[in-house]
Amino acid sequence: MSDEEYMKLALRLARKGLGKTRPNPMVGAVIVKGDLIIGQGYHHCFGGDHAEIDAFKSARESLAGATLYVTLEPCCHRGEGKKTPPCTDAIIRERIGRVVIGTLDPNPRVCGNGIKHLNEHGIETKIGVLEAECRALNEVFFKFMSTGVPFVTLKFAQTLDGRIAAATGDSKWISGEKFRKLAHKLRSVHDAVLVGIDTVLADDPELTVRLVKGRNPTRVILDSRLRIPPKAKVLTSDAPTIIATTPRAGEKKLSRLRETGVEVLTVPVDEQGDVDLRELLKMLAERNVSSVLVEGGSGVITSFLRWKLVDKIIVAVAPKIMGRGVEAVGDLNIKDVSQALKLDFMKVYRLGEDVVIEGRLAGGWK
Repeated sequence: MSDEEYMKLALRLARKGLGKTRPNPMVGAVIVKGDLIIGQGYHHCFGGDHAEIDAFKSARESLAGATLYVTLEPCCHRGEGKKTPPCTDAIIRERIGRVVIGTLDPNPRVCGNGIKHLNEHGIETKIGVLEAECRALNEVFFKFMSTGVPFVTLKFAQTLDGRIAAATGDSKWISGEKFRKLAHKLRSVHDAVLVGIDTVLADDPELTVRLVKGRNPTRVILDSRLRIPPKAKVLTSDAPTIIATTPRAGEKKLSRLRETGVEVLTVPVDEQGDVDLRELLKMLAERNVSSVLVEGGSGVITSFLRWKLVDKIIVAVAPKIMGRGVEAVGDLNIKDVSQALKLDFMKVYRLGEDVVIEGRLAGGWK
C-alpha cells in the first residue's frame, strides 16, 4: 500500500471521533512495519488518549523502526489546559523510524514544532499526504485556531419557491423526517446552535439533540429587547442557554432573566440597531465556542449572509410550492446579478423526499 492509502485509513479512523473530541480535533493514526499494519487508533474523546497513543496501545509487536501515519502533526507542547503528555515524546521513546503527517497543526504552540522535535531526534518525517482531506476533516478546528472566530454553519429547509414558513407563520414541517434527523446530528457536532427570538416566540423550540445520540449544544438566542417568555423551553429544558441582547434591554428584564441562571450577554448594536453578530461571535469564541449552527429565522439567516459570516450552508429544498409565505433570505442590498453571493457546491444529494445542497460561500475562509 502507498502512503496515500494508509493515510486514507487514518482518516476513516479519525472520523469515528466526530462530535466527541471538541474542542480538540479529530485525529487518526496507523502504524506500519514492513508491509503489515501492526497498530491503529484514533482520538476517542476530549481528555482521552491522542490517536498516536491509542495506536501504540493496540500494537501487536515492537514499534522500533515502524512508520507512523497520522492525520495531524503530533503535539509537542505542555502547559495550562493540556490534558495529555506530548505525543512527540512517546514517538521518540517508542523509536518510531518514520512519521507521515497529513497536515501541520494550526495551533501556534505546535505548528512545525512537532516536526522539528522529531527531526532533532533523527526521525524522518513526510508532510502533506492528503493534506486537503486532512484539513477538511477538521475545518472547524483550523478556522478557530487560525482566526479566533467560530466556524459558522447555516442550516435551513425551504420550499422550491424559497419559503421557510406559510404566510401564517406555520413551518411544521417544510422538510421531511430524514432532514430533521440530520438537523439533530448537526446540533450534536456543533458547540452552539443559534436562533432569533422570533423563532422562539413562533415555535418554542427546545434546540436539543433528541433524534440521534449526542450531546446538546449551547443554545444562543438573539433577543435585542429581551422579549423571551419566562416559560420558553430554551430556558427550562436541560441544556445551557445564552441570551444575546443589547444595551436597549431594560435593567429589570436583565435582572429577572439572570435570576433564572441563564447567561446573558450584552452585545453592542450593529448599523440596524440589532445584536452585532461580529461582536457576538468574538464573545462566543472567548467562551471556547468553536462552531455555531445557525438555524434561523429569516432575519437571522439574512443578517449572517449580509455580513458574510457564514462558512458552510446546508439547505434542504422540499418538493413543495408555497406561494405567499416567509422567505428564507431577505434583502441583501444586492442591486444586480453580478453582486449575488455565490456558492461553491460541496455536495448535492437526495435525502428522503428532499434535495440537500451543501456548499461554501465563494471567497470565504478556507
